[in-house]
Amino acid sequence: MLFKIITLFLVGMAVLAMFGKLRMPRIGSGRKRQLDATKCPKCGAYRIGKGPCACGHKG
Repeated sequence: MLFKIITLFLVGMAVLAMFGKLRMPRIGSGRKRQLDATKCPKCGAYRIGKGPCACGHKG
């Protein structure tokens, strides 16, 4: 009886995981690209705003 309950629980969790992947396929990939775009190409520091980087690079 205990084995049957554990098996049903694991099957239910697997089904929920499959539905979760269908609903949100790429939750982290967009954020990663956005953070890479805000880095200075010269020194690699994160840039805040549209002004030049602290290292003097204007890109």
